[in-house]
Amino acid sequence: MKNDEQAILVIGPAWVGDMVMAQVLFCLLKQHDPDCVIDVLAPAWSAPLLARMPEVRASFDLPLAHGEFGFGKRRQIGHSLRGQYRQAILLPNSWKSALVPFFAGIPQRTGWRGEMRYGLLNDIRTLDKQKYPLMIERFAALAFAENAALPAELPHPALVIDDNERNAALQKHALGLQRAVLALCPGAEFGPAKRWPERHYATVAAERIAAGEQVWIFGSEKDAPVAETIRNALPESQRQYCYNLAGKTKLAEAIDLLSCASAVVSNDSGLMHIAAALQRPLVAVYGSSSPQFTPPLAQAVEIV
Repeated sequence: MKNDEQAILVIGPAWVGDMVMAQVLFCLLKQHDPDCVIDVLAPAWSAPLLARMPEVRASFDLPLAHGEFGFGKRRQIGHSLRGQYRQAILLPNSWKSALVPFFAGIPQRTGWRGEMRYGLLNDIRTLDKQKYPLMIERFAALAFAENAALPAELPHPALVIDDNERNAALQKHALGLQRAVLALCPGAEFGPAKRWPERHYATVAAERIAAGEQVWIFGSEKDAPVAETIRNALPESQRQYCYNLAGKTKLAEAIDLLSCASAVVSNDSGLMHIAAALQRPLVAVYGSSSPQFTPPLAQAVEIV
């Protein structure tokens, strides 16, 4: 990759929802300096998400398992990036996440103090949680000089979909748009505590199918049994209009297909944040978790 005096390397977060919210930082960097170039170092799964953020030039895989220290790999990656960036911005607060920018010799290394990262960071900030109660505010603050006031209104994430890729996903999964689409996202990390019960999702699905719509259920492979429980709870005559896509789509396909929905009902999950970033009308159902720290960022959102 060519050297670029305006290039910024962002060390991305490890979770889908957090990566969606990171687009707020990318937007602010571009607003401040339209000529800046943004690359993101992040887990491989995030590449299709970052590819749908027009502010990002490129993403690089951090080939480490979640939680893996990998000191030697981080040093090797850092050395390979020497001379390519004027600034690194770190979104994770871990000590290990600061190693690549340090080994890359990036002149300005910006981030919250986190796990006592003195020396690794040279633009180190002390987080005032009262001043920045929202995660997006903590991300956004790193786009500005220390203690600078944030804009009165922060931009919302906005993913951009390619029509050809969306049509390919529709064709691959034998889906049509003759009926309006209700998307259900009934999965959630950390088990059933954050999940709205399946019977309630089935009630919503049955109502919308009776009104002439179809239902697509999204999620990971481990969400497939939950999705099938919802589908099986429908009257048999309605099941032909309910498609269990959980575990069958790659993340890129899930994003593109979610963009087809006329409405989305979701638990607090990464897919909830993706739906918000696609500007889909969204009902977000919160249980044990709170929307105070990481709410879905869009206009047409109802939090229950």
